[in-house]
Amino acid sequence: MNHTVILASGNKNKLRELNAMLAVFNCLCESQDHHNVPEVPEDGLSFVENALIKARNACRHTGLPSIADDSGLEVESLNGQPGIYSARYAGANATDTDNVTKLLYELGQKPDLNRSARFVCALVFMRHELDPVPEICVGTWQGYILDKPRGENGFGYDPVFCYGEDGKSAAELMPDEKNKVSHRAIAMTALAERLSTIDIFTT
Repeated sequence: MNHTVILASGNKNKLRELNAMLAVFNCLCESQDHHNVPEVPEDGLSFVENALIKARNACRHTGLPSIADDSGLEVESLNGQPGIYSARYAGANATDTDNVTKLLYELGQKPDLNRSARFVCALVFMRHELDPVPEICVGTWQGYILDKPRGENGFGYDPVFCYGEDGKSAAELMPDEKNKVSHRAIAMTALAERLSTIDIFTT
């Protein structure tokens, strides 16, 4: 028997990744857009809070279990900015390029600043809207911010996020390489392990 789980997002890349992860549980992950789930204000103060808000909203409108993630970039010398505001760091309608440009500008004001950074992904699984113990997994990806963008792959801050000893930016990694080491991959692996130990469809 196949079960349906809602992804509290319209992101096709996330949907593909989650379907691969949930296949072993006989689950089919569907986008909330497929069920006409309205967007909900992400007014939490942490990645986990925002993921919970989105997951609960999807459960409320579909009556089905849901998975939500909230992700972003934290830069140590900027007190964790852009953090939960990563997607709108340069404004409400900012593009990826706008956000990267602002980030490099802020760091460029003080060249001696520590450029250490990490990507963070909080993944939440909720069985239903009133689930009192949702499954929560957090993955992080440590690196630092480059002086200028490099690479054509990825999205968001990938072109300026450097990972590993080879000095590649996240945007210089092939998708299959990134999917093995990224913050989302780490969180998804942890969630898959967690779900394998419980009956995820009990209420």
